[in-house]
Amino acid sequence: MNVPVLVFLISWSILWLTSRLGVYVGRHRRNLESGEREDLNLIITSVLTLLGLLIGFTFSMATTRYDQRKNYEEEEANAIGTEYLRLGLLSSADTAKIQELLRAYLDQRIRFYQTQNPAQLLQINEQTSRLQNDLWLAVQTSAQSNPTPVVALSVSGMNDVINAQGYTQAAWWNRIPVAAWGLMFAIAICCAYLVGYTAHHVQGKPYRYFILPMIVAIAFFLIADIDSPRGGVIRIHPQNLETLAQSLPPR
Repeated sequence: MNVPVLVFLISWSILWLTSRLGVYVGRHRRNLESGEREDLNLIITSVLTLLGLLIGFTFSMATTRYDQRKNYEEEEANAIGTEYLRLGLLSSADTAKIQELLRAYLDQRIRFYQTQNPAQLLQINEQTSRLQNDLWLAVQTSAQSNPTPVVALSVSGMNDVINAQGYTQAAWWNRIPVAAWGLMFAIAICCAYLVGYTAHHVQGKPYRYFILPMIVAIAFFLIADIDSPRGGVIRIHPQNLETLAQSLPPR
């Protein structure tokens, strides 16, 4: 599900082949009586309605998760920017050291949103974890040597920075369940087969069995694209983090 193009190609191929299978079986059946055809049409209508509802609900799930990832990117930028300002309340030696670490941390967070390479992502996560430890150790040392309310405020802000990264990571792991995908695929396959089975078979018009698989495959592609944080066309751009990086004083 991390490659929406493959979701489109696989779903379209399977649904088209299933539709053609339904056409093949339908051509070798006995002629349906009027009552039997009405019953099958009722079943097809019900199954297509159910498929449409499932696609709509799943699309809503994907957009909700996408909005959540966007909101957490904004919260990360706010937490880092606020902490950078709070660090100015510390002694000059501590301020310069921790602010430089926070700049490096900000660079890693921007790279986290931009990269699509799994190897680079692993390096970014390791570097992010190391910087978090260094940042926390720095403010902890400052708090132990000078336990004042101002220092406590900086410690609280650093805690918000680290928590924001954890919330972001949890949101990126929060994907549409595989069971939901399986249910949609199963119902879509049933729909494609029934549409082909009950179709009025006219020679020379194969495009009629191409439409439903194409439409459903496009819907699956859109859902997978929005749900995939890295592999899709629709991705989260770290606009707030980049704006924050540009607004910081030059080194």
